[in-house]
Amino acid sequence: MSRTGRERGVLDARGRDPEVLDAGRPDGDAWGTDPYANALRNGHGPLFLRRTDGWLLPLDVERWCAGADAADLSALRRCEGPVLDIGCGPGRLVTALAARGHRALGIDVSAAAVARTVRLGGHALRRSVFDPLPGEGRWGTVLLADGNLGIGGDPGRLLGRAADLLAPGGLLIAETVPHAVDERVQVRLDDGSPPAGPASAGLFPWARLGSQALLGYARPHGLRAVDQWEADGRTFVSLRRARSVRTTHQSAESTKSAAVISSQFPRNTSGESPLAGS
Repeated sequence: MSRTGRERGVLDARGRDPEVLDAGRPDGDAWGTDPYANALRNGHGPLFLRRTDGWLLPLDVERWCAGADAADLSALRRCEGPVLDIGCGPGRLVTALAARGHRALGIDVSAAAVARTVRLGGHALRRSVFDPLPGEGRWGTVLLADGNLGIGGDPGRLLGRAADLLAPGGLLIAETVPHAVDERVQVRLDDGSPPAGPASAGLFPWARLGSQALLGYARPHGLRAVDQWEADGRTFVSLRRARSVRTTHQSAESTKSAAVISSQFPRNTSGESPLAGS
């Protein structure tokens, strides 16, 4: 799918997509291609990440397109304040958070993912985590679920970005691989169809991390583990950003954080109750 731009605003209640400018990111382009968009529209796979040596990682599209399950809720119960879901996919976590009274915003590079999130009643932006985002440095919780620690193929860079997005003392909740893994690879999306071009076509960087590897990458960015748990065979870690010494100016800015983040959400025009503040 051709991308013509970076989204400048939140999709409206009808899922209309504002003008999008080229983000220039191969990983974003890959997730905007037909195999992923088609899987989300259909609500099921098959869909895989194929490594260059032929190894396949199944992607659980059916679970992503269903409601939040018990493992998801084990993470969502730990969320604090306004929540940013990085790589929100079809929006099950964003909508479940809204139902729990959190202000939640999803971001995803896939127009199909953002459109589905909006149709479910969630708020979402078509944007990369490495693009400018609303409320930077003010989010109470940042989520990296469903393998999204792999985004960009550079865990240190991604975790540094997550730390920058969090408010001082904010919480990062990340889903990890349930065994010892620290892997950076080149992959492409594969739905079982014959490849349309050379083997190198559509490749993008990805990473897979177990919990211990995550802790090692997170430490230099002031992120310290506060909890680790397993639910239904999935493993999670929550990490807290260090609380910096605040000046009077910083304290004043912090009091405005909820209002700043709130201003990024579209006004409710459907007659339904707006999201409750967190």
